[in-house]
Amino acid sequence: MKSADVVIIGGGVIGASVAYHLAQRGSTNVIVLDRGKEPGEGSTGKATGGFRVQFSTEISVRLSLLSRDKLLRFKDEIGIDSGYRPYGYLFAALHENELHALRDAMTIQQNAGVREVQELTPDDIRRLNPAVNPEGIIGGTFSSLDGFIRPMNILLGYTEAAGRVGVKFEYGAECLGFTRQGEKITGVRTSNGSYTAEFFVNAAGAWAGVVAQQAGIEIPVHPHKRQVAVTYPTNLLPEEMPMTIFTDDGFHLRVRDGRILLLLPVDFHTADPFDTTFDESWLDRVVVRAHACIPCLREVTIDRANCWAGLYEMSPDKHQIVGLAPGLKNFFLVNGSSGHGVMHAPALGQLLSEIILDGRATTLDVRAIRPTRFAEGKPNAMSEFL
Repeated sequence: MKSADVVIIGGGVIGASVAYHLAQRGSTNVIVLDRGKEPGEGSTGKATGGFRVQFSTEISVRLSLLSRDKLLRFKDEIGIDSGYRPYGYLFAALHENELHALRDAMTIQQNAGVREVQELTPDDIRRLNPAVNPEGIIGGTFSSLDGFIRPMNILLGYTEAAGRVGVKFEYGAECLGFTRQGEKITGVRTSNGSYTAEFFVNAAGAWAGVVAQQAGIEIPVHPHKRQVAVTYPTNLLPEEMPMTIFTDDGFHLRVRDGRILLLLPVDFHTADPFDTTFDESWLDRVVVRAHACIPCLREVTIDRANCWAGLYEMSPDKHQIVGLAPGLKNFFLVNGSSGHGVMHAPALGQLLSEIILDGRATTLDVRAIRPTRFAEGKPNAMSEFL
């Protein structure tokens, strides 16, 4: 039986960020447990590495701004380049309702302090990304604060920095259940042994709902499969091309390490909700869409062996669930990032460390992402396009 002040379930980028920020505050008696055999085997290692401030709710914009501040200091503070490159996000609208939604979101972003977001004409879009097929596009938005990050650099940076001051990371430790006395969790059982602590953190990503059930509570987080199609290496599009998103169906693409990543969100119906087997039938659909949106992609071929699938951790309103779990006095939640976990991990780690050590988040008002909001009937209202 091992003991610590804090035990964190989940050693992905969010769990590692929480551990690092606790240690930075002097709470170094922390153990992080992860079911994978090594860092990055969960969702972090499968993230495409986008970063944006272009969201349609104030809390998401402010989480991005806090994360960006920390990403700019990451190399000096942590010792590893976060990979943050502000090449931008370009949203292209094909219908008036999409353009209105982008404009409404832009107002929210500007009110939160973002001055680098601008509305685009079709000519602006062709200038920013000449590869885009302009047919049907009526406008869009762009922010030069948006861009790309390196998920594994951020994960390894936090893991190594926390480890240097005494935080312990244990892998191959799958959560099997908890011991509980009244409103307190007293211990956790894993495939690697048992642990006791004063505080416990659920940072289990797509598996957060399962871990919560093991603690005797319910949280509305479920896995959602997403796939990435990858081209063979090509210089057809520049690495500096902005992330380009078509708001009508969410098709988007970016260039990473000389390959083009293509994404088209769909619902995959699998018997196992945690299945990450790549569904080949999706490829034809995304390739047809890619050729229509970016005609020059007809010149490249998909590298099927390097395509992959991963899991988002979805909440009902696509916002994080952060804070003390209802009904428990020492079990904290940092779940439900809904595809934005890596980009918001720096902010979430700081905020949850404040909640644990100070009793509340002091850097940012996090009432909008409190765990009780669904039971209160007050979920966040957001645009369906972003």
